[in-house]
This record gives sequence, C-alpha cells and structure tokens, in this order.
Amino acid sequence: MAETIVMIHGMWGGGWCWENYKRYFEGKGYQCITPTLRFHDMAPKGLPNPQLGTTSLLDYVGDLEKEINQLDALPILMGHSMGGLLAQILGSRGLTKALVLLTPASPSGIHALSPSMLRSFWSGVRKWGFWEKPMRQTFNEATYSVLQLLPLKERKQIFGRFVYESGRAACEIGFWFLDRKGASRVDEVKVTCPVLVVAGGQDRISPASVVQKIAAKYSAASTYKEFPNHAHWLIGEPGWQEVAEYVSDWLERVEI
Repeated sequence: MAETIVMIHGMWGGGWCWENYKRYFEGKGYQCITPTLRFHDMAPKGLPNPQLGTTSLLDYVGDLEKEINQLDALPILMGHSMGGLLAQILGSRGLTKALVLLTPASPSGIHALSPSMLRSFWSGVRKWGFWEKPMRQTFNEATYSVLQLLPLKERKQIFGRFVYESGRAACEIGFWFLDRKGASRVDEVKVTCPVLVVAGGQDRISPASVVQKIAAKYSAASTYKEFPNHAHWLIGEPGWQEVAEYVSDWLERVEI
C-alpha cells in the first residue's frame, strides 16, 4: 500500500500551495492529501470570516487530527511555514510516522522575533487588537519575506491567491511568551519519529538561524538540511525540485 503524505500549508495559503510537491510525490508513488485550513477556503479578494481572527493554532490542529484519524494508517506529515509548526504539534500527539518540516515556524521556547520578521508582519501587528482580527500581508511585505526569489509575474500570481490569516494564530507563534494557553508548545520528548528540518539560507521570515534551533529541539531524531540559494517559498521557487528530491531521498532512507 502506498504511503500517504499529508501536506500542511502555511499562513495565507491553501491546499493549492502544494501543487508542485503533490505532482512530484504522486509521481514517486505516494498518496498526497493537501487540506485547506479552517476559513482559508475563501475568495482571495473576498472578506474573511470574522471568526478567523480568533482561530487558534489548536483549532487548526484539531481539524487536522480529525482528518488524520480517518486514514487507514499513520501518514507522513509535511508542513511548510506555519504548517511546519502544526505538523510538530501533531507529531507530539503520535499522529505521524515521519515529519518533514520545510522552513517551519518555531514552537514556544524558541525566540524568533527579529527585525526581518516584524517587517514581514508590520502592516498587521501595528494595528491595535491584531491578535483577534483577520490579517493579511501587503504585496511588498510578501515580496520581502516570502516571495523574493520569484520573478515578478509569479510573485503577483501567488500573492493574488493569498487569503487572510488568523491574528490569534500569528500572535501564538510570534508572541508565545504572552500566550497563557501555550498553543504553540511542543513536547519534544513525545516526538519519537524521524524528523527532517529544512531551511532556506535566504529566508527572512523563518531565518535559518531559527530553523537550526528547531532541528536542535528534536536532535535525538532530526536531520537538518540548509539550502543556501533558497528562501521561504522553497516549495515553489526556481529550483524547488532540488529540495523535493532531497526530501524524497530522505524518506527512502529512513525507517518508517
């Protein structure tokens, strides 16, 4: 029976973010599932559901857990950006046989705030009450933080598909030390499966220096790989295939 990969997208995205990877890994014989997170299945130019603003990381995790529990066997979890953090939380619940974390957001305990990260979210976080409102990057912010290695035409195409994100989820990641519920907390002792952590050397929103700390958190079971010529959108940047090939080779090598 073919192995199943559940691919979890990041902020402002949807299942469409995985078009390249889905095609690639299905060509390798995997079954690929690309869920769209709660309230993200909206028209990019439409108004977001007001409930999105107060949606927690744990709401996303709960939805994904229900979907995983409907599968016949534990899947491989592959997460990009915020999706990488959601995958870590799910991994700590024993819901995967292997974790692939691509430029992941960091769990609580790892200080990720930096000038480049704040610049990436500035239009949102400078507004009072952002932690309970839907938020969205400007085109310039998305270009700076996520899409800078793409040609201008592709940047516009991808940004045109971005939707709103939860202000609460963003706060739970960036300001985890203020979150009494500890939504982004991950008990690394409970992550016992193989873990691949991938960084982009030119990433501004999840810098490689931070991603290294995520890999160190799971050092007992993790492999760290940095691609110096890639940034945050390494799932679709020019040369994305080299990252996908590395991931595929790693999955073939580890025992799952």
